[in-house]
Amino acid sequence: MLRETGAWDPYNVTKDADLGMRIARLGYRTAVIQSTTYEEAPARLRPWLKQRTRWCKGWMQTWLVHMRSPGLLKRELGWLGFAVFQLLVGGTVLAALVHSLFVGELLWELANSAAAGDSAALRSVGLHAIILVIGYLVSIMIGLVGLFRRDLLGCAWALIFIPIQWVLLSIAAWRALFQLVSDPYHWEKTAHGLAQSSRLAERAKALTYSGADRPQPPRASASC
Repeated sequence: MLRETGAWDPYNVTKDADLGMRIARLGYRTAVIQSTTYEEAPARLRPWLKQRTRWCKGWMQTWLVHMRSPGLLKRELGWLGFAVFQLLVGGTVLAALVHSLFVGELLWELANSAAAGDSAALRSVGLHAIILVIGYLVSIMIGLVGLFRRDLLGCAWALIFIPIQWVLLSIAAWRALFQLVSDPYHWEKTAHGLAQSSRLAERAKALTYSGADRPQPPRASASC
């Protein structure tokens, strides 16, 4: 099946997204298994920003590649699949790009309307603020559902930083857009095995203590 789909595109920095689309276009289905991933998320801002930039750029690449022929894409996916592709791949990136502009405009209008004492403008600002808060609440609810399923509700306090995360995500999306033009195939890799709970870190520690990572002397051989 991988050969039939052309394996993966080495120039797409989120090749799993592109491969998933080609699998769907050929009529195959994918599913998520009940499992656990031990790949830790970046705990520092710079690696996190690079990772999200790579993801956004790859989704942009995926959207552009598959939208080269919208009619063919619609026939292969159907109307529902076509709409999901627009919302999930294109819409995710578009929402991140627009978010910083929306917040900036909201703050600008709030400052100007408050200074002018314009009650009508303030009501408009209030409506926009309500829409923004609803968006944040939806993101928080999604996070709560995930934490509940993993029995990790003790970490739910971190969800109060969702607005900050969205601002940072918007910065990553704009970085991705600039990279798409200037350096589309650059891969900002994410280092793993840094967390204390990482299985890679535990394995490296075990090898160090056991001496298994030390170079072994060459064995004598009767033939070359």
